[in-house]
Amino acid sequence: MAVSKAKTPISEQDPGERVKNFKEVCLGYTLEEGMAEAARCLQCKDAPCVAGCPVAIDIPGFVLAIKNGDMKKSVQVLAQYTNLPAVCGRVCPQETQCEGVCRLGRAKGFEPVAIGKLERLAADWNYSQPDTLVCDVPDEKIGRVAVVGAGPASLTVSGDLVKMGYEVTMYEALHAPGGVLMYGIPEFRLPKSIVGREIEAITCLGVKFEANVVVGRTITMQEIGERFDACFIGVGAGAPHFQGIPGTTLNGVYSASEYLTRINLMHGYEFPEYDTPAKKSKKVVVIGGGNVAMDAARSAKRLGAESVTIVYRRSLEELPARIEEYHHAVEEGIEFRWLSNPTRYKDDGTGKLGGVDCVRMELGEPDASGRRRPAPVEGSEFFVEADTAIEAIGQGANRVLLSTYPELKLNKWGYIDADPKTGATSVPGVFAGGDIVTGAATVILAMGAGKDAARAIDEYVRSRK
Repeated sequence: MAVSKAKTPISEQDPGERVKNFKEVCLGYTLEEGMAEAARCLQCKDAPCVAGCPVAIDIPGFVLAIKNGDMKKSVQVLAQYTNLPAVCGRVCPQETQCEGVCRLGRAKGFEPVAIGKLERLAADWNYSQPDTLVCDVPDEKIGRVAVVGAGPASLTVSGDLVKMGYEVTMYEALHAPGGVLMYGIPEFRLPKSIVGREIEAITCLGVKFEANVVVGRTITMQEIGERFDACFIGVGAGAPHFQGIPGTTLNGVYSASEYLTRINLMHGYEFPEYDTPAKKSKKVVVIGGGNVAMDAARSAKRLGAESVTIVYRRSLEELPARIEEYHHAVEEGIEFRWLSNPTRYKDDGTGKLGGVDCVRMELGEPDASGRRRPAPVEGSEFFVEADTAIEAIGQGANRVLLSTYPELKLNKWGYIDADPKTGATSVPGVFAGGDIVTGAATVILAMGAGKDAARAIDEYVRSRK
Protein backbone atom coordinates (compact mmCIF):
# COMPACT_ATOMS: atom_id res chain seq x y z
CA MET A 1 0.00 0.00 0.00
CA ALA A 2 1.42 3.36 -1.08
CA VAL A 3 2.16 5.88 1.64
CA SER A 4 0.38 9.20 1.29
CA LYS A 5 2.74 12.12 0.70
CA ALA A 6 0.68 14.58 2.71
CA LYS A 7 -0.43 14.45 6.32
CA THR A 8 -4.01 13.46 6.95
CA PRO A 9 -5.97 16.75 7.04
CA ILE A 10 -7.14 17.85 10.49
CA SER A 11 -10.22 19.92 11.23
CA GLU A 12 -9.93 23.46 12.61
CA GLN A 13 -12.33 26.23 13.52
CA ASP A 14 -12.94 28.64 10.64
CA PRO A 15 -10.77 31.76 11.08
CA GLY A 16 -13.77 34.05 10.77
CA GLU A 17 -15.49 32.30 13.66
CA ARG A 18 -12.57 31.54 15.95
CA VAL A 19 -11.49 35.18 16.28
CA LYS A 20 -14.79 35.69 18.11
CA ASN A 21 -14.14 33.04 20.77
CA PHE A 22 -11.43 31.45 22.89
CA LYS A 23 -12.34 27.86 22.02
CA GLU A 24 -9.62 25.54 20.79
CA VAL A 25 -8.63 26.20 17.18
CA CYS A 26 -7.56 22.66 16.26
CA LEU A 27 -10.37 20.12 16.62
CA GLY A 28 -8.17 17.02 16.53
CA TYR A 29 -8.30 13.77 14.59
CA THR A 30 -11.15 11.32 14.69
CA LEU A 31 -10.09 7.73 15.42
CA GLU A 32 -10.40 6.85 11.72
CA GLU A 33 -8.30 9.86 10.67
CA GLY A 34 -5.71 9.01 13.30
CA MET A 35 -5.45 5.42 12.12
CA ALA A 36 -4.95 6.65 8.55
CA GLU A 37 -2.20 9.04 9.65
CA ALA A 38 -0.53 6.39 11.82
CA ALA A 39 -0.42 4.10 8.80
CA ARG A 40 2.00 6.58 7.15
CA CYS A 41 4.68 5.79 9.77
CA LEU A 42 7.56 3.76 8.30
CA GLN A 43 8.30 2.10 11.68
CA CYS A 44 12.01 2.81 11.31
CA LYS A 45 14.16 0.44 13.36
CA ASP A 46 16.56 3.19 14.43
CA ALA A 47 13.65 5.66 14.93
CA PRO A 48 15.27 9.11 14.59
CA CYS A 49 12.02 10.58 15.95
CA VAL A 50 12.77 9.05 19.37
CA ALA A 51 16.19 10.68 19.44
CA GLY A 52 14.52 13.97 18.51
CA CYS A 53 12.14 13.79 21.48
CA PRO A 54 13.45 15.40 24.72
CA VAL A 55 11.70 12.71 26.80
CA ALA A 56 12.54 9.87 24.35
CA ILE A 57 8.98 8.60 23.87
CA ASP A 58 8.66 5.29 22.01
CA ILE A 59 7.01 7.04 19.08
CA PRO A 60 6.89 4.07 16.69
CA GLY A 61 5.32 2.02 19.49
CA PHE A 62 2.42 4.31 20.30
CA VAL A 63 1.85 5.18 16.63
CA LEU A 64 1.72 1.48 15.64
CA ALA A 65 -0.89 0.87 18.33
CA ILE A 66 -3.04 3.66 16.87
CA LYS A 67 -2.64 2.21 13.39
CA ASN A 68 -3.97 -1.10 14.75
CA GLY A 69 -6.84 0.64 16.51
CA ASP A 70 -5.49 -0.37 19.92
CA MET A 71 -5.89 2.96 21.71
CA LYS A 72 -5.45 1.46 25.16
CA LYS A 73 -2.02 0.14 24.24
CA SER A 74 -1.08 3.47 22.69
CA VAL A 75 -1.94 5.21 25.97
CA GLN A 76 0.06 2.64 27.94
CA VAL A 77 3.13 3.22 25.78
CA LEU A 78 2.89 7.00 26.22
CA ALA A 79 2.40 6.66 29.99
CA GLN A 80 5.83 5.07 30.32
CA TYR A 81 7.49 8.28 29.13
CA THR A 82 5.30 11.32 29.72
CA ASN A 83 2.93 12.65 32.38
CA LEU A 84 1.54 15.34 30.06
CA PRO A 85 0.65 13.72 26.70
CA ALA A 86 -2.42 15.86 25.98
CA VAL A 87 -0.40 19.01 26.65
CA CYS A 88 2.61 17.96 24.58
CA GLY A 89 0.41 16.85 21.71
CA ARG A 90 -0.84 20.42 21.50
CA VAL A 91 2.04 22.76 22.26
CA CYS A 92 5.33 20.94 21.62
CA PRO A 93 7.34 22.24 18.64
CA GLN A 94 7.26 18.88 16.90
CA GLU A 95 8.37 20.46 13.63
CA THR A 96 11.84 21.06 15.09
CA GLN A 97 12.00 17.88 17.17
CA CYS A 98 10.42 14.48 16.41
CA GLU A 99 8.71 15.50 13.16
CA GLY A 100 11.75 17.51 12.14
CA VAL A 101 13.83 14.33 11.88
CA CYS A 102 11.05 11.99 10.69
CA ARG A 103 12.53 9.87 7.92
CA LEU A 104 9.33 10.02 5.87
CA GLY A 105 9.46 13.80 6.01
CA ARG A 106 13.02 13.74 4.68
CA ALA A 107 11.86 12.07 1.48
CA LYS A 108 11.31 14.47 -1.42
CA GLY A 109 7.71 15.65 -1.62
CA PHE A 110 6.63 13.93 1.61
CA GLU A 111 5.42 15.50 4.83
CA PRO A 112 6.46 13.97 8.17
CA VAL A 113 4.05 11.88 10.21
CA ALA A 114 1.81 14.11 12.38
CA ILE A 115 3.30 12.74 15.59
CA GLY A 116 2.02 15.53 17.81
CA LYS A 117 -1.55 15.26 16.59
CA LEU A 118 -1.43 11.47 17.13
CA GLU A 119 -0.16 11.93 20.69
CA ARG A 120 -3.04 14.31 21.31
CA LEU A 121 -5.49 11.77 19.88
CA ALA A 122 -4.30 9.03 22.22
CA ALA A 123 -4.38 11.29 25.28
CA ASP A 124 -7.81 12.71 24.47
CA TRP A 125 -9.19 9.23 23.82
CA ASN A 126 -7.93 8.13 27.21
CA TYR A 127 -9.61 11.03 29.00
CA SER A 128 -12.87 10.31 27.20
CA GLN A 129 -13.03 6.85 28.74
CA PRO A 130 -14.62 6.16 32.16
CA ASP A 131 -12.34 5.46 35.13
CA THR A 132 -9.08 6.12 33.32
CA LEU A 133 -7.15 7.44 36.32
CA VAL A 134 -4.53 4.94 37.48
CA CYS A 135 -3.48 5.79 41.02
CA ASP A 136 -1.32 2.79 41.91
CA VAL A 137 1.99 3.69 43.54
CA PRO A 138 4.36 1.74 45.80
CA ASP A 139 3.17 1.41 49.40
CA GLU A 140 6.67 1.57 50.83
CA LYS A 141 8.07 5.10 50.74
CA ILE A 142 11.73 5.78 50.01
CA GLY A 143 11.85 9.40 51.16
CA ARG A 144 10.28 12.85 51.08
CA VAL A 145 10.88 15.38 48.30
CA ALA A 146 9.76 19.00 48.06
CA VAL A 147 9.01 20.50 44.64
CA VAL A 148 8.94 24.29 44.31
CA GLY A 149 6.70 25.51 41.52
CA ALA A 150 3.98 23.65 39.62
CA GLY A 151 4.85 24.09 35.96
CA PRO A 152 5.73 21.36 33.42
CA ALA A 153 9.17 20.56 34.91
CA SER A 154 7.73 20.32 38.42
CA LEU A 155 4.70 18.28 37.37
CA THR A 156 7.00 15.84 35.56
CA VAL A 157 9.46 15.38 38.40
CA SER A 158 6.58 15.01 40.88
CA GLY A 159 4.80 12.39 38.82
CA ASP A 160 7.96 10.38 38.21
CA LEU A 161 9.09 10.50 41.85
CA VAL A 162 5.76 9.47 43.32
CA LYS A 163 5.70 6.49 40.95
CA MET A 164 9.14 5.54 42.25
CA GLY A 165 7.83 5.52 45.81
CA TYR A 166 8.46 9.02 47.17
CA GLU A 167 6.22 11.31 49.17
CA VAL A 168 6.09 14.52 47.16
CA THR A 169 4.86 17.94 48.29
CA MET A 170 4.53 20.61 45.63
CA TYR A 171 4.55 24.30 46.64
CA GLU A 172 2.98 26.85 44.28
CA ALA A 173 2.81 30.64 44.74
CA LEU A 174 -0.44 30.96 42.76
CA HIS A 175 -3.80 29.43 43.60
CA ALA A 176 -3.67 26.69 40.97
CA PRO A 177 -1.01 24.30 39.67
CA GLY A 178 0.12 24.31 36.05
CA GLY A 179 2.46 27.27 35.83
CA VAL A 180 2.82 28.58 32.28
CA LEU A 181 0.38 25.90 31.09
CA MET A 182 -2.35 27.71 33.03
CA TYR A 183 -1.39 31.40 32.96
CA GLY A 184 0.75 31.70 29.84
CA ILE A 185 -0.76 29.67 26.99
CA PRO A 186 -4.21 30.80 25.79
CA GLU A 187 -7.32 28.66 25.94
CA PHE A 188 -7.55 28.49 22.14
CA ARG A 189 -4.19 26.70 22.02
CA LEU A 190 -4.35 24.74 25.26
CA PRO A 191 -7.72 24.42 27.02
CA LYS A 192 -7.42 24.68 30.79
CA SER A 193 -9.71 21.64 31.16
CA ILE A 194 -7.02 19.60 29.39
CA VAL A 195 -4.33 20.88 31.75
CA GLY A 196 -6.63 20.13 34.67
CA ARG A 197 -7.05 16.51 33.57
CA GLU A 198 -3.31 16.01 33.29
CA ILE A 199 -2.76 17.52 36.75
CA GLU A 200 -5.55 15.40 38.21
CA ALA A 201 -3.82 12.29 36.89
CA ILE A 202 -0.63 13.35 38.69
CA THR A 203 -2.23 14.39 41.98
CA CYS A 204 -4.28 11.16 41.93
CA LEU A 205 -0.98 9.36 42.44
CA GLY A 206 -0.61 11.06 45.80
CA VAL A 207 1.33 14.25 45.08
CA LYS A 208 0.41 16.74 47.81
CA PHE A 209 -0.24 20.23 46.46
CA GLU A 210 -0.01 23.38 48.60
CA ALA A 211 -1.20 26.57 46.89
CA ASN A 212 -0.53 30.22 47.77
CA VAL A 213 2.89 29.36 49.19
CA VAL A 214 5.67 31.75 48.19
CA VAL A 215 8.90 29.90 48.87
CA GLY A 216 11.35 32.46 50.18
CA ARG A 217 8.58 34.25 52.07
CA THR A 218 5.86 31.86 53.30
CA ILE A 219 8.42 29.14 53.84
CA THR A 220 12.19 29.35 53.44
CA MET A 221 14.46 27.03 51.53
CA GLN A 222 16.29 26.41 54.77
CA GLU A 223 13.07 25.09 56.35
CA ILE A 224 12.47 22.89 53.31
CA GLY A 225 15.98 21.50 53.69
CA GLU A 226 15.19 20.49 57.26
CA ARG A 227 11.90 18.76 56.41
CA PHE A 228 12.74 16.91 53.19
CA ASP A 229 15.38 14.53 51.87
CA ALA A 230 15.72 16.49 48.63
CA CYS A 231 14.20 19.42 46.78
CA PHE A 232 13.53 20.32 43.16
CA ILE A 233 13.19 23.95 42.09
CA GLY A 234 11.11 24.54 38.98
CA VAL A 235 9.79 28.08 39.42
CA GLY A 236 10.16 29.06 35.78
CA ALA A 237 11.27 32.45 34.51
CA GLY A 238 8.30 34.72 35.06
CA ALA A 239 9.82 38.18 35.53
CA PRO A 240 9.08 40.13 32.33
CA HIS A 241 11.72 41.94 30.32
CA PHE A 242 11.05 45.39 28.88
CA GLN A 243 13.02 47.26 26.24
CA GLY A 244 13.11 50.26 28.53
CA ILE A 245 12.29 52.80 25.83
CA PRO A 246 10.71 56.18 26.71
CA GLY A 247 7.02 55.94 27.58
CA THR A 248 7.12 52.41 28.99
CA THR A 249 5.17 53.55 32.09
CA LEU A 250 2.25 54.92 30.08
CA ASN A 251 -1.20 53.47 30.75
CA GLY A 252 -1.71 50.89 28.00
CA VAL A 253 1.80 49.41 27.91
CA TYR A 254 1.88 45.80 29.16
CA SER A 255 4.25 42.91 29.46
CA ALA A 256 2.92 39.85 27.66
CA SER A 257 3.05 37.89 30.92
CA GLU A 258 0.68 40.33 32.67
CA TYR A 259 -1.61 40.58 29.65
CA LEU A 260 -1.91 36.82 29.20
CA THR A 261 -2.24 36.13 32.94
CA ARG A 262 -5.17 38.52 33.18
CA ILE A 263 -6.85 36.63 30.36
CA ASN A 264 -5.91 33.04 31.18
CA LEU A 265 -5.69 32.74 34.94
CA MET A 266 -8.14 35.48 35.87
CA HIS A 267 -10.71 34.76 33.13
CA GLY A 268 -10.41 38.32 31.84
CA TYR A 269 -12.06 37.32 28.57
CA GLU A 270 -15.21 36.40 30.50
CA PHE A 271 -15.72 39.84 32.09
CA PRO A 272 -18.16 40.79 33.62
CA GLU A 273 -18.90 37.20 34.72
CA TYR A 274 -15.42 37.34 36.33
CA ASP A 275 -14.23 40.35 38.30
CA THR A 276 -10.84 40.87 36.64
CA PRO A 277 -11.28 42.37 33.17
CA ALA A 278 -8.81 42.37 30.34
CA LYS A 279 -8.33 45.69 28.60
CA LYS A 280 -10.60 46.19 25.61
CA SER A 281 -8.45 47.79 22.94
CA LYS A 282 -8.99 49.24 19.48
CA LYS A 283 -5.48 49.26 18.05
CA VAL A 284 -2.84 46.92 19.47
CA VAL A 285 0.88 46.67 18.81
CA VAL A 286 2.76 43.55 19.98
CA ILE A 287 6.55 43.64 20.12
CA GLY A 288 8.34 40.32 19.59
CA GLY A 289 8.31 37.27 17.36
CA GLY A 290 7.99 34.22 19.59
CA ASN A 291 5.02 32.07 20.49
CA VAL A 292 4.19 34.44 23.36
CA ALA A 293 3.92 37.33 20.92
CA MET A 294 1.56 35.28 18.74
CA ASP A 295 -0.49 34.32 21.81
CA ALA A 296 -0.82 37.94 22.93
CA ALA A 297 -1.71 39.20 19.46
CA ARG A 298 -4.31 36.50 18.82
CA SER A 299 -5.80 37.04 22.28
CA ALA A 300 -6.13 40.78 21.65
CA LYS A 301 -7.93 40.03 18.40
CA ARG A 302 -10.39 37.80 20.25
CA LEU A 303 -11.03 40.55 22.77
CA GLY A 304 -12.33 42.72 19.96
CA ALA A 305 -9.37 44.79 18.78
CA GLU A 306 -9.97 46.41 15.40
CA SER A 307 -6.35 45.98 14.36
CA VAL A 308 -3.43 44.01 15.80
CA THR A 309 0.10 44.52 14.50
CA ILE A 310 3.17 42.49 15.43
CA VAL A 311 6.38 44.51 15.23
CA TYR A 312 9.41 42.23 14.86
CA ARG A 313 12.97 43.41 14.40
CA ARG A 314 13.99 40.53 12.16
CA SER A 315 12.37 38.89 9.11
CA LEU A 316 10.03 35.93 8.68
CA GLU A 317 13.04 33.65 8.12
CA GLU A 318 14.28 34.32 11.68
CA LEU A 319 10.86 34.19 13.36
CA PRO A 320 11.19 31.97 16.49
CA ALA A 321 7.45 31.25 16.77
CA ARG A 322 6.07 27.92 15.60
CA ILE A 323 5.15 28.10 11.93
CA GLU A 324 1.67 26.75 12.77
CA GLU A 325 1.08 29.67 15.15
CA TYR A 326 2.29 32.16 12.54
CA HIS A 327 -0.05 30.71 9.92
CA HIS A 328 -2.97 30.83 12.35
CA ALA A 329 -2.15 34.45 13.17
CA VAL A 330 -2.11 35.41 9.48
CA GLU A 331 -5.43 33.62 8.92
CA GLU A 332 -6.91 35.61 11.81
CA GLY A 333 -5.94 38.97 10.34
CA ILE A 334 -2.86 39.77 12.42
CA GLU A 335 -0.60 42.24 10.56
CA PHE A 336 3.20 41.98 10.60
CA ARG A 337 5.76 44.77 10.41
CA TRP A 338 8.99 42.94 9.62
CA LEU A 339 12.44 44.43 10.25
CA SER A 340 10.99 47.05 12.58
CA ASN A 341 11.57 48.02 16.21
CA PRO A 342 9.86 50.47 18.60
CA THR A 343 11.86 53.47 19.84
CA ARG A 344 9.28 55.38 21.92
CA TYR A 345 5.75 55.06 23.27
CA LYS A 346 3.84 58.30 22.60
CA ASP A 347 1.51 59.91 25.12
CA ASP A 348 -1.96 60.79 23.83
CA GLY A 349 -1.93 63.83 26.09
CA THR A 350 -3.75 62.19 29.01
CA GLY A 351 -1.07 59.79 30.28
CA LYS A 352 -2.36 57.01 28.06
CA LEU A 353 -0.69 55.38 25.08
CA GLY A 354 -1.47 57.02 21.76
CA GLY A 355 0.96 55.25 19.48
CA VAL A 356 4.42 53.83 18.94
CA ASP A 357 7.38 55.42 17.19
CA CYS A 358 9.32 52.76 15.29
CA VAL A 359 12.40 52.49 13.11
CA ARG A 360 13.14 50.11 10.28
CA MET A 361 15.95 47.60 10.74
CA GLU A 362 18.43 45.80 8.52
CA LEU A 363 20.17 42.52 9.26
CA GLY A 364 23.94 42.37 9.71
CA GLU A 365 26.28 39.68 10.99
CA PRO A 366 24.98 36.77 13.17
CA ASP A 367 24.81 37.35 16.93
CA ALA A 368 25.20 34.83 19.80
CA SER A 369 21.89 33.18 18.88
CA GLY A 370 23.16 32.44 15.36
CA ARG A 371 20.63 34.83 13.82
CA ARG A 372 21.70 37.93 11.92
CA ARG A 373 21.89 40.95 14.21
CA PRO A 374 19.37 43.73 13.41
CA ALA A 375 20.56 47.35 13.23
CA PRO A 376 18.45 50.51 12.76
CA VAL A 377 18.28 52.19 9.35
CA GLU A 378 19.00 55.91 9.68
CA GLY A 379 16.10 58.14 8.68
CA SER A 380 13.54 55.31 8.46
CA GLU A 381 11.33 56.26 11.42
CA PHE A 382 7.58 55.71 11.23
CA PHE A 383 4.59 55.87 13.59
CA VAL A 384 1.96 53.24 14.41
CA GLU A 385 -1.25 54.38 16.10
CA ALA A 386 -2.09 52.24 19.14
CA ASP A 387 -3.93 52.39 22.46
CA THR A 388 -2.31 49.16 23.70
CA ALA A 389 1.27 47.92 23.38
CA ILE A 390 2.35 44.48 24.58
CA GLU A 391 6.03 43.64 24.95
CA ALA A 392 6.78 39.95 24.38
CA ILE A 393 10.57 40.06 24.33
CA GLY A 394 11.38 37.46 26.96
CA GLN A 395 11.37 36.90 30.69
CA GLY A 396 13.94 36.47 33.44
CA ALA A 397 14.32 34.79 36.81
CA ASN A 398 12.03 35.84 39.63
CA ARG A 399 14.23 36.95 42.53
CA VAL A 400 11.88 36.16 45.46
CA LEU A 401 13.32 32.69 46.14
CA LEU A 402 16.83 33.37 44.82
CA SER A 403 17.38 36.51 46.91
CA THR A 404 16.70 34.58 50.13
CA TYR A 405 18.90 31.61 49.28
CA PRO A 406 22.46 32.90 48.72
CA GLU A 407 23.88 29.39 48.99
CA LEU A 408 22.48 28.66 45.53
CA LYS A 409 24.96 29.45 42.77
CA LEU A 410 23.62 31.39 39.79
CA ASN A 411 25.03 31.74 36.28
CA LYS A 412 25.93 35.00 34.56
CA TRP A 413 22.34 35.45 33.34
CA GLY A 414 20.90 35.18 36.85
CA TYR A 415 19.46 31.67 36.41
CA ILE A 416 20.24 28.72 38.66
CA ASP A 417 23.54 27.06 37.78
CA ALA A 418 22.59 23.38 37.50
CA ASP A 419 24.11 20.30 35.89
CA PRO A 420 22.41 19.95 32.47
CA LYS A 421 22.19 16.15 32.81
CA THR A 422 21.02 15.80 36.42
CA GLY A 423 19.76 19.19 37.55
CA ALA A 424 22.11 19.10 40.55
CA THR A 425 22.88 22.56 41.95
CA SER A 426 25.64 23.93 44.19
CA VAL A 427 23.62 22.85 47.25
CA PRO A 428 23.67 19.09 47.97
CA GLY A 429 20.18 17.62 47.68
CA VAL A 430 18.79 20.61 45.79
CA PHE A 431 18.04 20.13 42.09
CA ALA A 432 16.58 22.49 39.51
CA GLY A 433 15.23 22.39 35.98
CA GLY A 434 13.13 24.15 33.38
CA ASP A 435 13.18 27.85 32.56
CA ILE A 436 14.79 28.82 35.90
CA VAL A 437 17.89 27.01 34.61
CA THR A 438 17.74 27.47 30.83
CA GLY A 439 15.81 30.70 30.49
CA ALA A 440 12.53 30.72 28.59
CA ALA A 441 12.27 27.52 26.54
CA THR A 442 9.64 24.94 25.58
CA VAL A 443 7.30 22.81 27.67
CA ILE A 444 8.87 19.57 26.46
CA LEU A 445 12.42 20.70 27.31
CA ALA A 446 11.24 21.53 30.83
CA MET A 447 9.66 18.09 31.04
CA GLY A 448 12.91 16.49 29.89
CA ALA A 449 14.75 18.33 32.67
CA GLY A 450 12.16 17.08 35.16
CA LYS A 451 12.65 13.46 34.10
CA ASP A 452 16.43 13.73 34.35
CA ALA A 453 16.17 15.33 37.78
CA ALA A 454 13.79 12.65 39.06
CA ARG A 455 16.35 9.95 38.28
CA ALA A 456 19.13 11.99 39.88
CA ILE A 457 17.08 12.71 43.01
CA ASP A 458 16.32 9.01 43.38
CA GLU A 459 20.03 8.17 43.13
CA TYR A 460 20.91 10.92 45.61
CA VAL A 461 18.36 9.88 48.27
CA ARG A 462 19.18 6.16 47.95
CA SER A 463 22.89 6.89 48.29
CA ARG A 464 22.26 8.49 51.68
CA LYS A 465 20.12 5.69 53.14
